[in-house]
Amino acid sequence: MSFFKNIPYELVLGWRYTRAGRATRRNGFISFISGVSMMGIGLGVAALIIVLSVMNGFQKEVRDRMLGVVSHIEVYAADGAAVVDLPVLLARLKAHPQVLGAAPFITAQALLARGEDMKGVLVRGIDPALEPEVSDLSNDTQAGVLQRLLPGEFNLVLGRDLANNLYLQSGDLVTLVSPSGQVTPAGVVPRMKQMGVVGLFSSGHYEYDSALALMHVEDAARMFRLEGPSGIRLKLRDLHLAREVARDLQLELGPQFFVRDWTQQNKTWFAAVQVEKRMMFIILTLIVAVAAFNLVSTLVMTVTDKRADIAILRTLGASPRSIMGIFVVQGATVGVIGTMSGLGLGLLVAFNIDVIVPALESLFNASFLPRDIYLISRMPSEPLASDILPVAIISLVLAFVATLYPSWRASQVNPAEALRYE
Repeated sequence: MSFFKNIPYELVLGWRYTRAGRATRRNGFISFISGVSMMGIGLGVAALIIVLSVMNGFQKEVRDRMLGVVSHIEVYAADGAAVVDLPVLLARLKAHPQVLGAAPFITAQALLARGEDMKGVLVRGIDPALEPEVSDLSNDTQAGVLQRLLPGEFNLVLGRDLANNLYLQSGDLVTLVSPSGQVTPAGVVPRMKQMGVVGLFSSGHYEYDSALALMHVEDAARMFRLEGPSGIRLKLRDLHLAREVARDLQLELGPQFFVRDWTQQNKTWFAAVQVEKRMMFIILTLIVAVAAFNLVSTLVMTVTDKRADIAILRTLGASPRSIMGIFVVQGATVGVIGTMSGLGLGLLVAFNIDVIVPALESLFNASFLPRDIYLISRMPSEPLASDILPVAIISLVLAFVATLYPSWRASQVNPAEALRYE
């Protein structure tokens, strides 16, 4: 009992008012409003955590799949010509401590035709022996599919969605049309070459699976009339250091080369995701703010209902500061419980969204993420402490601020006027 005697009465009364609701119907209504405010804060915090976690997961998933196809860093000749002294340049690039692998490549636009069906594609000439050092495609495709690209045979490995759009499968023939045509007496005629499809790949990224065609780098050079590879792709130990490594390589190689990292290749997309994440944070924080400021009406009603109690406490010697503390404790308790319950619910959903979303899709027979629109087909989630902590702090601060005015009003109650009609 001595333990409870040492607890300040502000805490005891504040907690009691939070649980009020058994004595009278009016107290029950006030307690109901307090519960609604608590629930609103919890749902707002949970929604904020879930949305930010999904956006983080979406960005990470798309980035990882994107970097499974594109390179961390690309090195080009500054004049746009083919890279010369390839073995020497590869050795210089691999000497950097952050570089895991390097491989030459050629990139060009072309048309892929089968009968009356035609589709624009991005043709990438690769060296099948070196490509696994810089790409994850070899892990996603059937074993040895890249090794079927032999020099001189003019074969292709197509993205699975691209092949489906043209009704192609392994073993079929297709015509590749190059825009770099040849001059004839009748004018410029596009170069065309019939090629065999020797395999399919699936990176998990619709943008590349529906538009990328791979061929041997030597065949690509002949097809597009190049003297050699147009650049070198690099894979790093830590992709987050791509800007620093690109800067170092640019200084080392000099102005005759142009170095570009993955953040520059997809700069617009990543910037758009960051802007969208910030806007969603602001919008959902307003929801939490509305729920938190419902505490104002709850506490005002409580102060009105407890005027006689406040007057008695004042006559017993309670200071205005103590009276204010009682209602601050009440509002803060609602804010803390609401925030903690929201954190629990938000993290529970965020960590199990890979189970919840498929269950909802199966229940409603719907697809929430069509691959041709959202690039990926499953709902990812990645809760980050850098998002969760600010959400919790903002929620607690808003709840505390909402208690200040009603608590101050309670401290200003005149005991004589409050007890006049009691």
